[in-house]
Amino acid sequence: MATPLSAAVLVAALRAEGVTVVEVGNWRTHNRNSKGAWGPVHGSIVHHTVTEGTASTVATCRDGYAGLPGPLCHGVIAKNGAVHLVGYGRANHAGGGDPRVLEQVIDESYGTRPSVPTKGNSNGVDGNARFYGWECENLGDGKDPWPAAQYDAIVRVQAALIRAHRAKGDDWGLEAKSVIGHLEWSADKIDPRGFGMPALRADVAERLAHPASWNPGSANTPSEEDDMPLTVADLKLLATKDGVFRAPTDAADYSPDPADARHYWSLGTHVATQTEGIRAVRREVAANTAAITALAGLVGTGVDTAAVVAAVQAAITDAVIDVNINTISEA
Repeated sequence: MATPLSAAVLVAALRAEGVTVVEVGNWRTHNRNSKGAWGPVHGSIVHHTVTEGTASTVATCRDGYAGLPGPLCHGVIAKNGAVHLVGYGRANHAGGGDPRVLEQVIDESYGTRPSVPTKGNSNGVDGNARFYGWECENLGDGKDPWPAAQYDAIVRVQAALIRAHRAKGDDWGLEAKSVIGHLEWSADKIDPRGFGMPALRADVAERLAHPASWNPGSANTPSEEDDMPLTVADLKLLATKDGVFRAPTDAADYSPDPADARHYWSLGTHVATQTEGIRAVRREVAANTAAITALAGLVGTGVDTAAVVAAVQAAITDAVIDVNINTISEA
């Protein structure tokens, strides 16, 4: 529980977290405070907009529409990661929600998710008074992508709020469990759709383990140099390529017809064969090393035994194909 941050403190916190902030008109005084209190606040709610086009989305979230006046949130998180601040104070974003969820958010007492809400806009408790709200530009159909820059901004916004309240000495938002999705608040809602809130909270917690200036690189996107394990899907794709995992012509289960499943070895057969080959080479190297060491000892003085052993080992291993077996994980 805490009093809301001032608008100035919020902007400073967002920028310190590396967020691109766009201040829209008189956002600092644009609110629905005439209809009720804003605060004490207990957390932050993430939404999707069911719109496309940043300019029109920002305008709608600022001004609202027939039957629901704006602001409809405190900030709009655009596809490019910019955060457009459209209002500050009470905003029409959360509506009614489940009181059990509110208790769990206040206490940060739930596991990976709060209890499934059974109350919504018509019979729940007032969320507009108790939460910050962030509308994220997305169609909400489960197909519209969430660009890395946008998702990264969502994480940074939530981390910035928590850091700012910690700095005030508040007992609000000390952990990422203060951040929930609209679908976790209200039985009437499905947003945000396209990523999981437990994963988002984990990313917020990870960010909070670092200073606000932390820039991990391309957020949530593997770099081209990452050594990623092969998945089952990757292996199935590879198995459709001519020559990949093909058995030798004398294999019992081999067929020369690419349309025949026997044209390709199974992954297990391939790995087992390669592994046994590597072990055989290692045994041969060990035996030759022992023999060379014994032979060099008979030659007498003037022979560098270690140099002879190393040279023969190098000659043997140079003739062996170095096979790297990647870790395999279920997709």
